[in-house]
Amino acid sequence: MEWQLIVALVVMVPVIMLPVAFVWYLNLGGILAAVRRARAAEKARPAADTKAA
Repeated sequence: MEWQLIVALVVMVPVIMLPVAFVWYLNLGGILAAVRRARAAEKARPAADTKAA
């Protein structure tokens, strides 16, 4: 490989990976929020059932 190609790759890889990492961050954050919400709803559900009975 010529050195110009290596330099171009070294410069372009972070430029391409930054938006990819940002989208992954948003997706994982959304998944984590959904899991937390589901766990909170699961904990609240038995408490509501015991109060009604």
